[in-house]
Amino acid sequence: MKEQKSVLFITGAFVGNNCWDEWRTYFENKGYTTTAPPWPSKDADPETLRNRNPDPLIAANRLTSLMDHYSNILEGLPEQTVLIGHSIGGLIVQLLLQRGLGKAGVAIHSVPPQGIITFKFSFLKAGWGPLGFFTSVKKSFLMSFKQWKYAFTNGMTFKEQKEAYYRFAIPESKLIVRDTITSAAKVNFNKQHAPLLITSGSTDHTIPASLNYSNYKKYKNSQSVTDYNEFEGRNHFVLGQPTWKEDADYILNWLENH
Repeated sequence: MKEQKSVLFITGAFVGNNCWDEWRTYFENKGYTTTAPPWPSKDADPETLRNRNPDPLIAANRLTSLMDHYSNILEGLPEQTVLIGHSIGGLIVQLLLQRGLGKAGVAIHSVPPQGIITFKFSFLKAGWGPLGFFTSVKKSFLMSFKQWKYAFTNGMTFKEQKEAYYRFAIPESKLIVRDTITSAAKVNFNKQHAPLLITSGSTDHTIPASLNYSNYKKYKNSQSVTDYNEFEGRNHFVLGQPTWKEDADYILNWLENH
């Protein structure tokens, strides 16, 4: 009997789960079944979610409840499921592997687990607005187009940046962003885990490649497979850049080998 292959795509913050549409088609054409469920309170298209902002239901989302959300989804999927996540979704991949869930994991430009930080200016600038210090956590945060251009789509043409914003950008919970620097995001790097690939991009302002490399190095004492690859010219909008298929090819090849 042929082994069933499945992928759970885990969306990051600030974008709708439609960011995985092309990736899902790519993997399904390679024989995988895929799913890319939305976060709680985000089961609508990005334009609708933007028009609801500020949304108290989105604002109330927390990392621990999001972890439970994905754990419950995994219970209803085939046992041997590959986890692929972007940004905070990459962090969630690492946390789910800690729970013994997932056949393998890919963390794309991942928000790092607790304790891994950088003082690089681009990281601080991109993260200040989403953290929302001195503002109400009862109100969701929506990036302005100016913030989007810096944090996600730097290096792209104005037309590409604008189209990406209206197609994908959505409001976010400030609490979720803050939770990533708390014990809710703690990883035991020495613990055995399913194979893990961490990728980064050389031009990512939000999650600099150096941060992803530091994340990778933390696993050095683990006896489990942990790999790393930096892609040249990738920003935080990596899933939608014209080069996305090159990244998907690399990831698929890695998965087939592990």
